[in-house]
Amino acid sequence: MRRKAQVPPSPLPQRAGIDPVRLRLPADPEGRWPDLGAYLTARYAGTRGADSMAHLLAAGRVLGPGGRVLGARDPYEPGGYLWFHRDMEPEPAVPFAVRVVHRDPHLLVVDKPHFLATTPRGSHITQTALARLREELDLPGLSPAHRLDRLTAGLVMFSIRPEDRGAYQLLFQRREVHKEYEALAAHDPALEFPRTVRSRIEKTRGVIAAVEVPGEPNAESLVELTAARGDLARYRLTPHTGRTHQLRVHMNALGLPILGDPVYPRVTDPAPDDYRRPLQLLARVLEFTDPVTGTAHRFESTRELQAWTDRTGWEAGTGSA
Repeated sequence: MRRKAQVPPSPLPQRAGIDPVRLRLPADPEGRWPDLGAYLTARYAGTRGADSMAHLLAAGRVLGPGGRVLGARDPYEPGGYLWFHRDMEPEPAVPFAVRVVHRDPHLLVVDKPHFLATTPRGSHITQTALARLREELDLPGLSPAHRLDRLTAGLVMFSIRPEDRGAYQLLFQRREVHKEYEALAAHDPALEFPRTVRSRIEKTRGVIAAVEVPGEPNAESLVELTAARGDLARYRLTPHTGRTHQLRVHMNALGLPILGDPVYPRVTDPAPDDYRRPLQLLARVLEFTDPVTGTAHRFESTRELQAWTDRTGWEAGTGSA
């Protein structure tokens, strides 16, 4: 049995609640990279990171195990590790608070607002729930047990201690967490509910929208109508799988795209700091047995979807997300 490679400890601390980037250098049987600079140039060619990486190397901000400063002319060492902090452009502050729902020595559950990413990704680094909570609650080892889309509000679970992280993440991998979402979409009296939607969803890296394709279903959602008010309805959505954008794709497939969705049925690509008309999708309920303490938990978001109580304000883009 092959032994798992031992990862050296990071020589860099967190900065603004963000872990440093860690890279493991891949094998190079063809000898394409005579030195570290050649590999990093090839890796980041054609991306915004190309100039940034050259600057980090020149400034001595790329470190190896033990804190050794690495330069562009250092030999390439397959299987080695390096660490660096990305240069971060100022991010517009997301002006909505994260609410703490539950905290114990092992588990943190929060009620995330619309427009705030769960974890650092792309241009969203410091303005994420993870970075904020690490800083505000002084929890440097905090890590997500799962993720919620930036545009979706509601409940998110975090592991407080690194040694508990695997147990909480395994809950989601084994589908042992009962999740309920609430969504607002058009009311179609011709459609019968409840109904289960099954399809095969695929998401291509770098493409915003996921798509349904022929093949064995890999996504399943229960859709229930809970209330109707004129041409608007409120739905309870229970996903039995966890594909990217699954609920949004399935509602769109029913001809009921979720109110405020900038991707389905059509990509509109609003500016990241456009906080008008938030997606009317909320992660309402999380229910599970704690794998560390054995406690049975049920958490429920106290947020309300604005278009249900103030449709005029939502359509005008006023009011809080």
